[in-house]
Amino acid sequence: MPKKNVGLIGCGTIGTHLALAIESRTIVNASLVGLFDGVDSNAKSLQSKLKSSPEVHPDFNSFIDSPADIIIEAASQEAVRKFGKPIIEASKDLMIMSVGALADATFLTELLDLAAVRKGRSKIYVPTGAIAGIDAIRSVKHLLDSITLTTTKSPKALAGAPFFATREVNLDIITKVTEIYEGPAAEAVKLFPANVNVAAVLSLAGVGADKTKVRVVVDPQATTNQHEIVAKGRFGDIKITVNNVTTPGNPKTSFLAVLSAIECLRSICNDALRVGS
Repeated sequence: MPKKNVGLIGCGTIGTHLALAIESRTIVNASLVGLFDGVDSNAKSLQSKLKSSPEVHPDFNSFIDSPADIIIEAASQEAVRKFGKPIIEASKDLMIMSVGALADATFLTELLDLAAVRKGRSKIYVPTGAIAGIDAIRSVKHLLDSITLTTTKSPKALAGAPFFATREVNLDIITKVTEIYEGPAAEAVKLFPANVNVAAVLSLAGVGADKTKVRVVVDPQATTNQHEIVAKGRFGDIKITVNNVTTPGNPKTSFLAVLSAIECLRSICNDALRVGS
């Protein structure tokens, strides 16, 4: 197969792991050709770790003109909203890690319509992230009566979320398992943008961001990031629980999310065999 040229937006935890996976040939048929980060030193730091020395671009205009075939967003929901459309307009494929941006139904429709206009010249990829069972949820979406995602994390993993700026919740004084939020996925991804991107993935597979319920629970004793999915409908019940170890150096990111990103790119670059969809 012809090699895919990869451009990377965001050189933090997930971006670094993806770059190293390409460098080590864990992902074959891929070549990392460009790096872009809002903080230029982040991109230069990642470049210094790579023998291939992909070009660091000082701005997005330079980056989008690079020879990349597929752009991976590993930065933020804001980056998806700001750069998603220009990437599609440049006839490049787009892999989105900050899937919470797609919980905005209007933005999602605009992005999909733009891709449709490109008539197959641009594709959008969404890794499953830190949860499991997405194929099962997709297969019963027309039979669903309810679906709830309960995310349980330590105070350290939740610290800094926009939720706390407008709520009188003090993580430092929570001593027992405590639910701090319940609401639709469309709202949850805005309040916890670094914690519940999986809610948007679940919404895309199922009944949408307004009908998908999210609960966020704080557990001071938690040593993993737990995501529990409960789906009910005419098909029966589905219950899936995933306990994720965190990525070294970043308690907000489950290691499974990193592995999912690597597997998604590997599948894109080697479509000779696909399991599921």
